[in-house]
Amino acid sequence: MGLISWLITHIAPVFIVTSPVTSYTDQIYTMHRTRSSAGFSLDIPLIMLVASILKLFYWIGARYDTSLLIQAALMVVVQLVMLHVALQNRPLPGASSTLHQPFAGSREGDTHVKRPFNFWQWRPSRPYWAFLGYYTAILFVLQLLIGGSPSYTALQGYVALGIEATLPLPQILSNQRNRSCKGFRLSVLANWLLGDTMKMTFFFLAESSIPWSFKLCGLFQACCDSYLGVQYWMYGEGDATLDGLSKEARIS
Repeated sequence: MGLISWLITHIAPVFIVTSPVTSYTDQIYTMHRTRSSAGFSLDIPLIMLVASILKLFYWIGARYDTSLLIQAALMVVVQLVMLHVALQNRPLPGASSTLHQPFAGSREGDTHVKRPFNFWQWRPSRPYWAFLGYYTAILFVLQLLIGGSPSYTALQGYVALGIEATLPLPQILSNQRNRSCKGFRLSVLANWLLGDTMKMTFFFLAESSIPWSFKLCGLFQACCDSYLGVQYWMYGEGDATLDGLSKEARIS
C-alpha cells in the first residue's frame, strides 16, 4: 500500500498536470509542419476551451485539488495555441478534407448543412476569439453576481466536466459511421486510456478532496475511451469511402 499511495500522491498528479502538453503537442506540431489542419476538428478546442475556462471559475467555489486547477489552466493555454495554428492552416473553402470534420455539418446531395449563425464555422479568425472573450466575460460577471451560491458552484462543475466528457463522442460516431478508425492514431488512444487510468485512480483513492462531478464525468469519459478501444479492435484502420472519397477519422 505504501508504493500505491506514493504513486497516487506523486505520479498521478504529475501526469494529470502534463496531460494537455503530452496529448496535443504532436497535433499542433503536425499542423504547423504540414501547413494544414485538414482532418482536424475545430470542435476539439471549442469543447476543451469552454470546459476548461469554466473549470477555472469552478475552482473559486469548489477549491478542488491544485493539480486539477493547474491542468485546467495549462489546457486553456494549449488549446488556444492549437486553435490559432488550426485556423492559420485551414484548408481552402470547398476542399474535400473539410467534409471529414465532426460537427462540421452533413451532406444532403450537394448542399452543406450549416449550423445556426455558422457557429464555430466562420471563415475569418476574429469571431472565434470574440466568442471566447464574451464567454469568459459572461462567466466573470456571473461569478461576481452569484458565485457564492453553492448551487451555482455545483452547476459549474457538472456543466464544465460534462462538456469535457463529450470529447470522445465525435470520434466514436465517426468510427461507427465509417466502419473504420483510419486517421485515428493508436498512440492517441493509448494516451487517453492511460490518462483515464491515472485520473480514476487519483479521483477515487487520493486523500485530497475531489468533487463528485470529477468522478462521475471522468467515469463517463473513461467508458467512451474504452469503447474507442473496442472500435479500434473491431475496425482497425481499414479503408472507408464516401462518394469515392477516402474518409479520415478525426485526429484528437
